[in-house]
Amino acid sequence: MDIKSFLKLVRKYLWIVILVPVIAVTITYFLVQNLPKQYKSEAQISTGLLDPSKRVISDQTVDFFKISQEFNNIMEKFKMKKVMNLLSYNLILHDLELPKKAFRKYSEKIDSLSQQNKNEVIAQIRQKLLNKELLTLEDNKGKYKIFDIIGSMGYGEETLKKTIEITHLDNSDFINIEYVSENPELSAYVVNTLASEFINNYSADVNNNQNVSIILLDSLLKKKEATMNEKNNALSQFKRTKGVLNLGEQSATVYSQITAYEAQKVEALKQIQSSMGAIATIESKLRGSDPYVTGSSVSDNTDIVTLKRQLETANANWVDGGFKSSDQKKVDSLSRLISAKSIRNSNENLLDPRTSKQALVQQKLNLEIAMQQAKSSLKSLDAELAVLRGRYSSMVPYDADIQNYEREADLATKDYMAALDRYNNSRTEQKMGLKLQIEQYGLPGLPEPSKKVIYLALSGLISFLLVLGALAFICMNDKSINSSSQLSSATKSRVLGNLNYLSGSDRNVRNIWNDNDKNKDFSLYRNMLRSLRFEISNEMIKDASNILGVTSIASKAGKTYIAYNLAYAFAMIGKKVLLIGEEPVTTSNEGIKSISTSQNFEAFIVKKEIVTEDLITILNKNATNNSILELQNERSLKVGFDVLKGQFDIIIIDVNSLRDTNIAKEWLSFTEKSIAVFEAGNSIGDQDKEYIEYLKSNPGFMGWVLNKIKLTEAKANQVPA
Repeated sequence: MDIKSFLKLVRKYLWIVILVPVIAVTITYFLVQNLPKQYKSEAQISTGLLDPSKRVISDQTVDFFKISQEFNNIMEKFKMKKVMNLLSYNLILHDLELPKKAFRKYSEKIDSLSQQNKNEVIAQIRQKLLNKELLTLEDNKGKYKIFDIIGSMGYGEETLKKTIEITHLDNSDFINIEYVSENPELSAYVVNTLASEFINNYSADVNNNQNVSIILLDSLLKKKEATMNEKNNALSQFKRTKGVLNLGEQSATVYSQITAYEAQKVEALKQIQSSMGAIATIESKLRGSDPYVTGSSVSDNTDIVTLKRQLETANANWVDGGFKSSDQKKVDSLSRLISAKSIRNSNENLLDPRTSKQALVQQKLNLEIAMQQAKSSLKSLDAELAVLRGRYSSMVPYDADIQNYEREADLATKDYMAALDRYNNSRTEQKMGLKLQIEQYGLPGLPEPSKKVIYLALSGLISFLLVLGALAFICMNDKSINSSSQLSSATKSRVLGNLNYLSGSDRNVRNIWNDNDKNKDFSLYRNMLRSLRFEISNEMIKDASNILGVTSIASKAGKTYIAYNLAYAFAMIGKKVLLIGEEPVTTSNEGIKSISTSQNFEAFIVKKEIVTEDLITILNKNATNNSILELQNERSLKVGFDVLKGQFDIIIIDVNSLRDTNIAKEWLSFTEKSIAVFEAGNSIGDQDKEYIEYLKSNPGFMGWVLNKIKLTEAKANQVPA
């Protein structure tokens, strides 16, 4: 939506924008004078959901999401049909049983009843209240139309729902009940009765639901208990039958015994192997492999005796030989040998071989005894292991069965314990659950502040917005074009200039140009026409064009008048102007008639002769709008236009509107430049879009001229787009 156009439309209809809110406020003022006073009463109900003093377990955590859901559920139950019907019954019974204290004046339906009929209605409603029956249209089918009677007093369900407000502030433990009416006693009675009836009804429903749940849980608990006992009895019977008290512990004990005996057997085997190895070593030593055991000094002593004999012989020879040095050396050598033998013999025989052999023999005997003992223990170990393995093997077949029995018994016990927990929790919730109570009763109060001012303000504001909305709707649906920007946007083409609307009958060209600024419309028209002349001149100078066609989409857009004024405007700057157009049908162009002699275009085409005037020369077209190509061929027409181009500075052709498509196209084919006139206030239709595309495809098309715009609009658009 164009904001500027909208503001212009608002300024145009400003009187409506002001008058409508004033009328609305005035009417509202008289309507609200007789409004009754309103009295509000409020009651509060505490739930205990967020009050720590009412919790049995003080350190229990608060789930605010769950608490919020509970509050929402409670508030929704307030407006249940059952609860609202209980309130309706109480209200109508109060008015019928206490006519002097009735909250409202009896309706026609009640006034038409006799006292006996009223008593019967009271009894019927009282019975419905005791039975907590719903109030439906079916209650109108009896002798008395109970549904209509209650509704006639304003105590119907829908009426009460609209006026009763149930609220809860965040992080508050209270639920507020508010009711506004014309009677303070009625307001207090409604909130207090609704609170009491809701608490009674809610508590009864909760208690009933909990009792049903407990009964179901108790039945489920008994079934779970029977299943648990059955599974445990089956396990016990299996153990007694198979002689198994605790298969797991017994099998573990036997297995540990088997492991211990196997360890003893391995130890005995190790002892036998080590004893056999030790005996073999001792036997090898005793057979002579150890020099300490088998050593002897006999041979060494014999060698020493022999060497001593040789020494005696050598001493005798040394003495007998006269103490020769050679004999001396032999004596010394033998002495050294005897000494070495004696030393070695003494070193080798430090231990007594007989003693070592005796010790080895004793050790061998001990080892043989120990090895025999170990071999004897292997038999007893193998016998004991065979017994234990037999016992362990006899337990294996029962392992799978005992596990199944134990697993089933364990699952049954867990199910029973879970059911027991749920049962206990339900009993606990029943005893310590939500307990609603009225913390504050509603009391009659002072009347509420008058809302007359608010109603007056709302009526004025709403009516004002409605008027603006209507104008905005008109503006958005208004496809008319009133500015050059709108025309440019709609046609996607350039707008050369604007021309304002001229009112009155005295609109001839001479008066416009000789006005001397006495008429503001004429002065503005001249200035905008000069601007248009400047734009056209600049475009035509670029390629030395001098044939200008002026056309329009629809007729009566003012193109002929603009063509005459353009001819006068170009004549004012010293241009020799030829105007080819239709004969004027009004007196608006008397100024041109007085300065020029009209000639016929068809005659010129035939003779190729024209009488030029000093100011403006006019060639009138045939009013029958015949095809110019039917008068002369195209070549002859071009020759004629070439003759005219040689005699005039600018040739302006008043071309037919594009509604006469064939005539307009023929004339435009002989123009070098062209402009199109669009009348302000008109809109562009689907057919017009085809004409616009044709103009845009025309090589000489320069742009648009927006004509007949209002004076204020013209001033706002003095500068061409």
